Amino acid sequence: NQAPAGRLILPQVQTIRELLDLGCTITCCTTENYKDSLKKLAKAPNLIITDSQAFKVVYENKPADSLITSFSVLFAKWKGDIDTFVAGTEAFSRLRPNSKVLIAEACTHAPLSEDIGREKIPNLIKKAISPDIQFDIVSGRDWNENIEDYDLIIHCGACMINRQEMLSRIGEAKKAGVPITNYGITIAYFTKILDKIVY
Repeated sequence: NQAPAGRLILPQVQTIRELLDLGCTITCCTTENYKDSLKKLAKAPNLIITDSQAFKVVYENKPADSLITSFSVLFAKWKGDIDTFVAGTEAFSRLRPNSKVLIAEACTHAPLSEDIGREKIPNLIKKAISPDIQFDIVSGRDWNENIEDYDLIIHCGACMINRQEMLSRIGEAKKAGVPITNYGITIAYFTKILDKIVY
Protein backbone atom coordinates (compact mmCIF):
# COMPACT_ATOMS: atom_id res chain seq x y z
CA ASN A 1 0.00 0.00 0.00
CA GLN A 2 1.43 3.39 -1.01
CA ALA A 3 -0.54 5.43 1.52
CA PRO A 4 1.60 7.83 3.57
CA ALA A 5 1.64 7.06 7.28
CA GLY A 6 -1.56 8.14 8.99
CA ARG A 7 -3.53 8.69 5.79
CA LEU A 8 -5.86 6.88 3.43
CA ILE A 9 -5.28 7.15 -0.30
CA LEU A 10 -7.89 8.88 -2.47
CA PRO A 11 -9.48 5.70 -3.93
CA GLN A 12 -10.05 4.39 -0.40
CA VAL A 13 -11.63 7.65 0.75
CA GLN A 14 -13.89 7.96 -2.30
CA THR A 15 -14.96 4.31 -2.14
CA ILE A 16 -15.77 4.46 1.58
CA ARG A 17 -17.74 7.69 1.07
CA GLU A 18 -19.73 6.12 -1.79
CA LEU A 19 -20.53 3.04 0.31
CA LEU A 20 -21.67 5.19 3.22
CA ASP A 21 -23.94 7.17 0.88
CA LEU A 22 -25.45 3.86 -0.27
CA GLY A 23 -26.25 2.94 3.33
CA CYS A 24 -23.70 0.15 3.57
CA THR A 25 -22.11 -1.00 6.81
CA ILE A 26 -18.33 -0.89 6.46
CA THR A 27 -15.64 -2.62 8.48
CA CYS A 28 -12.03 -1.66 7.79
CA CYS A 29 -8.93 -3.63 8.71
CA THR A 30 -5.32 -4.17 7.72
CA THR A 31 -4.05 -7.30 5.99
CA GLU A 32 -2.41 -8.33 9.25
CA ASN A 33 -5.70 -8.51 11.18
CA TYR A 34 -7.90 -9.51 8.22
CA LYS A 35 -8.55 -13.09 9.40
CA ASP A 36 -9.24 -11.92 12.94
CA SER A 37 -11.67 -9.27 11.70
CA LEU A 38 -13.63 -11.83 9.69
CA LYS A 39 -14.02 -14.02 12.80
CA LYS A 40 -15.53 -11.10 14.73
CA LEU A 41 -18.28 -10.50 12.17
CA ALA A 42 -21.71 -12.00 12.85
CA LYS A 43 -22.03 -12.88 9.14
CA ALA A 44 -19.71 -12.98 6.18
CA PRO A 45 -19.43 -9.68 4.27
CA ASN A 46 -21.25 -9.41 0.96
CA LEU A 47 -18.21 -7.78 -0.61
CA ILE A 48 -14.54 -7.51 0.32
CA ILE A 49 -12.62 -4.61 -1.24
CA THR A 50 -8.87 -4.93 -0.88
CA ASP A 51 -5.67 -3.29 -1.97
CA SER A 52 -4.74 -5.13 -5.17
CA GLN A 53 -1.37 -6.04 -3.69
CA ALA A 54 -3.18 -8.14 -1.05
CA PHE A 55 -5.37 -10.01 -3.55
CA LYS A 56 -3.72 -13.39 -2.94
CA VAL A 57 -4.00 -13.54 0.85
CA VAL A 58 -7.45 -11.93 0.90
CA TYR A 59 -8.84 -14.28 -1.77
CA GLU A 60 -7.36 -17.40 -0.19
CA ASN A 61 -8.88 -16.58 3.20
CA LYS A 62 -12.23 -15.06 2.25
CA PRO A 63 -15.58 -16.66 3.13
CA ALA A 64 -16.98 -18.68 0.23
CA ASP A 65 -20.04 -16.43 -0.16
CA SER A 66 -18.14 -13.12 -0.08
CA LEU A 67 -17.45 -11.38 -3.38
CA ILE A 68 -14.04 -9.78 -3.86
CA THR A 69 -12.60 -6.81 -5.75
CA SER A 70 -10.01 -4.10 -5.24
CA PHE A 71 -9.92 -0.31 -5.18
CA SER A 72 -7.91 -0.26 -8.41
CA VAL A 73 -10.37 -2.57 -10.16
CA LEU A 74 -13.33 -0.44 -9.06
CA PHE A 75 -11.58 2.65 -10.40
CA ALA A 76 -10.79 0.81 -13.63
CA LYS A 77 -14.53 0.58 -14.20
CA TRP A 78 -15.50 3.97 -12.79
CA LYS A 79 -12.80 5.98 -14.54
CA GLY A 80 -12.06 3.83 -17.56
CA ASP A 81 -13.30 0.97 -19.73
CA ILE A 82 -13.18 -2.23 -17.70
CA ASP A 83 -13.81 -4.50 -20.71
CA THR A 84 -10.85 -2.99 -22.56
CA PHE A 85 -8.64 -3.40 -19.49
CA VAL A 86 -9.64 -7.06 -19.04
CA ALA A 87 -9.09 -7.73 -22.75
CA GLY A 88 -5.71 -6.03 -22.45
CA THR A 89 -4.43 -8.86 -20.25
CA GLU A 90 -4.37 -11.08 -23.35
CA ALA A 91 -1.19 -9.18 -24.29
CA PHE A 92 0.70 -10.81 -21.42
CA SER A 93 0.76 -14.12 -23.31
CA ARG A 94 2.40 -12.35 -26.26
CA LEU A 95 5.19 -10.61 -24.33
CA ARG A 96 8.72 -11.72 -25.18
CA PRO A 97 12.17 -10.88 -23.76
CA ASN A 98 12.51 -7.86 -26.07
CA SER A 99 8.97 -6.55 -25.47
CA LYS A 100 8.40 -3.00 -24.23
CA VAL A 101 5.82 -2.16 -21.57
CA LEU A 102 4.75 1.35 -20.60
CA ILE A 103 3.71 1.96 -16.99
CA ALA A 104 1.49 5.06 -16.90
CA GLU A 105 0.75 6.95 -13.69
CA ALA A 106 -1.79 9.76 -13.75
CA CYS A 107 -0.28 11.50 -10.72
CA THR A 108 3.21 12.75 -9.92
CA HIS A 109 3.65 11.37 -6.40
CA ALA A 110 7.13 10.87 -5.04
CA PRO A 111 7.76 7.12 -5.37
CA LEU A 112 8.00 5.24 -2.08
CA SER A 113 10.02 2.09 -1.56
CA GLU A 114 8.47 -0.94 -3.27
CA ASP A 115 6.30 1.33 -5.42
CA ILE A 116 3.54 -0.69 -7.08
CA GLY A 117 3.94 0.74 -10.58
CA ARG A 118 7.70 1.26 -10.64
CA GLU A 119 8.80 -1.88 -8.83
CA LYS A 120 6.14 -4.44 -7.88
CA ILE A 121 4.30 -4.83 -11.19
CA PRO A 122 7.49 -4.84 -13.34
CA ASN A 123 9.05 -7.41 -10.98
CA LEU A 124 5.90 -9.54 -11.12
CA ILE A 125 5.96 -9.58 -14.92
CA LYS A 126 9.71 -10.16 -15.17
CA LYS A 127 9.45 -13.12 -12.82
CA ALA A 128 6.46 -14.64 -14.65
CA ILE A 129 7.53 -13.96 -18.24
CA SER A 130 11.10 -12.70 -18.76
CA PRO A 131 13.64 -10.59 -16.84
CA ASP A 132 14.56 -8.90 -20.12
CA ILE A 133 11.24 -7.15 -20.74
CA GLN A 134 11.82 -3.41 -20.92
CA PHE A 135 9.72 -1.08 -18.75
CA ASP A 136 9.34 2.66 -19.13
CA ILE A 137 7.50 4.88 -16.66
CA VAL A 138 5.55 8.06 -17.40
CA SER A 139 3.68 10.14 -14.85
CA GLY A 140 1.26 13.04 -14.81
CA ARG A 141 0.68 14.62 -18.22
CA ASP A 142 3.74 12.96 -19.81
CA TRP A 143 1.67 10.24 -21.35
CA ASN A 144 1.30 9.96 -25.09
CA GLU A 145 4.75 10.29 -26.62
CA ASN A 146 5.50 7.31 -28.86
CA ILE A 147 2.94 4.97 -27.25
CA GLU A 148 2.89 3.06 -30.54
CA ASP A 149 6.38 1.80 -29.64
CA TYR A 150 5.00 -0.34 -26.81
CA ASP A 151 3.57 -3.85 -26.72
CA LEU A 152 1.38 -3.08 -23.70
CA ILE A 153 0.37 -0.15 -21.51
CA ILE A 154 -0.43 -0.70 -17.83
CA HIS A 155 -2.25 2.28 -16.30
CA CYS A 156 -2.82 3.19 -12.67
CA GLY A 157 -6.31 3.51 -11.20
CA ALA A 158 -6.53 7.12 -12.48
CA CYS A 159 -7.85 8.59 -9.24
CA MET A 160 -6.20 11.95 -10.09
CA ILE A 161 -7.79 12.41 -13.51
CA ASN A 162 -11.40 12.39 -14.64
CA ARG A 163 -13.20 9.71 -16.65
CA GLN A 164 -13.11 11.75 -19.86
CA GLU A 165 -9.32 12.03 -19.72
CA MET A 166 -8.92 8.33 -18.92
CA LEU A 167 -11.19 7.37 -21.80
CA SER A 168 -9.16 9.68 -24.03
CA ARG A 169 -5.99 7.82 -23.07
CA ILE A 170 -7.67 4.48 -23.78
CA GLY A 171 -8.79 5.84 -27.16
CA GLU A 172 -5.24 6.91 -28.00
CA ALA A 173 -3.94 3.46 -27.09
CA LYS A 174 -6.56 1.80 -29.30
CA LYS A 175 -5.73 4.16 -32.18
CA ALA A 176 -2.06 3.23 -31.82
CA GLY A 177 -2.99 -0.46 -31.74
CA VAL A 178 -1.52 -0.96 -28.27
CA PRO A 179 -3.39 -3.06 -25.66
CA ILE A 180 -3.98 -1.29 -22.35
CA THR A 181 -4.82 -2.62 -18.91
CA ASN A 182 -4.81 -1.47 -15.29
CA TYR A 183 -2.73 -2.12 -12.15
CA GLY A 184 -5.41 -4.05 -10.26
CA ILE A 185 -6.50 -6.06 -13.30
CA THR A 186 -2.84 -6.96 -13.90
CA ILE A 187 -2.35 -8.22 -10.34
CA ALA A 188 -5.61 -10.19 -10.47
CA TYR A 189 -4.41 -11.78 -13.73
CA PHE A 190 -1.09 -12.91 -12.29
CA THR A 191 -2.76 -14.03 -9.06
CA LYS A 192 -4.98 -16.18 -11.32
CA ILE A 193 -8.22 -14.74 -9.94
CA LEU A 194 -9.23 -12.41 -12.77
CA ASP A 195 -12.32 -14.55 -13.38
CA LYS A 196 -13.14 -14.56 -9.66
CA ILE A 197 -13.26 -10.82 -8.95
CA VAL A 198 -16.25 -8.51 -9.45
CA TYR A 199 -16.36 -5.07 -11.04
